[in-house]
Amino acid sequence: MRDENQVKRKLNELLMQRKIMETQAEAAAGSSQASAAGERLERLDEQILLLEWVLNEPRGRYHA
Repeated sequence: MRDENQVKRKLNELLMQRKIMETQAEAAAGSSQASAAGERLERLDEQILLLEWVLNEPRGRYHA
Protein backbone atom coordinates (compact mmCIF):
# COMPACT_ATOMS: atom_id res chain seq x y z
CA MET A 1 0.00 0.00 0.00
CA ARG A 2 1.25 3.47 -0.81
CA ASP A 3 1.81 6.13 1.80
CA GLU A 4 0.29 9.59 1.61
CA ASN A 5 3.39 11.21 0.06
CA GLN A 6 3.49 8.66 -2.75
CA VAL A 7 -0.18 9.28 -3.52
CA LYS A 8 0.39 13.05 -3.54
CA ARG A 9 3.35 12.67 -5.91
CA LYS A 10 1.30 10.50 -8.26
CA LEU A 11 -1.57 13.00 -8.11
CA ASN A 12 0.78 15.85 -9.01
CA GLU A 13 2.23 13.78 -11.86
CA LEU A 14 -1.25 13.10 -13.24
CA LEU A 15 -2.22 16.77 -12.94
CA MET A 16 0.86 17.75 -14.95
CA GLN A 17 0.02 15.11 -17.57
CA ARG A 18 -3.51 16.51 -17.73
CA LYS A 19 -2.23 20.02 -18.47
CA ILE A 20 -0.05 18.66 -21.26
CA MET A 21 -2.91 16.57 -22.65
CA GLU A 22 -5.27 19.56 -22.60
CA THR A 23 -2.76 21.54 -24.65
CA GLN A 24 -2.39 18.66 -27.10
CA ALA A 25 -6.17 18.24 -27.31
CA GLU A 26 -6.60 21.92 -28.17
CA ALA A 27 -3.95 21.61 -30.87
CA ALA A 28 -5.63 18.49 -32.26
CA ALA A 29 -9.13 19.98 -32.24
CA GLY A 30 -10.95 19.09 -35.42
CA SER A 31 -8.56 16.32 -36.39
CA SER A 32 -8.95 12.58 -36.13
CA GLN A 33 -6.81 12.60 -32.98
CA ALA A 34 -9.28 14.81 -31.10
CA SER A 35 -11.49 11.91 -29.95
CA ALA A 36 -8.50 9.87 -28.78
CA ALA A 37 -7.18 12.86 -26.84
CA GLY A 38 -10.60 13.33 -25.27
CA GLU A 39 -10.69 9.70 -24.17
CA ARG A 40 -7.23 9.97 -22.62
CA LEU A 41 -8.31 13.13 -20.78
CA GLU A 42 -11.37 11.33 -19.41
CA ARG A 43 -9.20 8.47 -18.18
CA LEU A 44 -6.78 10.88 -16.52
CA ASP A 45 -9.69 12.68 -14.86
CA GLU A 46 -10.93 9.36 -13.44
CA GLN A 47 -7.48 8.51 -12.09
CA ILE A 48 -7.16 11.98 -10.55
CA LEU A 49 -10.59 11.67 -8.96
CA LEU A 50 -9.69 8.31 -7.42
CA LEU A 51 -6.43 9.63 -5.97
CA GLU A 52 -8.21 12.68 -4.57
CA TRP A 53 -10.73 10.34 -2.96
CA VAL A 54 -7.89 8.35 -1.38
CA LEU A 55 -6.32 11.52 0.02
CA ASN A 56 -9.65 12.92 1.23
CA GLU A 57 -11.06 9.70 2.58
CA PRO A 58 -14.73 9.99 3.53
CA ARG A 59 -15.41 10.24 7.23
CA GLY A 60 -18.25 8.63 9.08
CA ARG A 61 -20.20 5.45 8.58
CA TYR A 62 -22.08 4.22 5.56
CA HIS A 63 -25.08 3.09 7.62
CA ALA A 64 -25.89 5.56 10.37
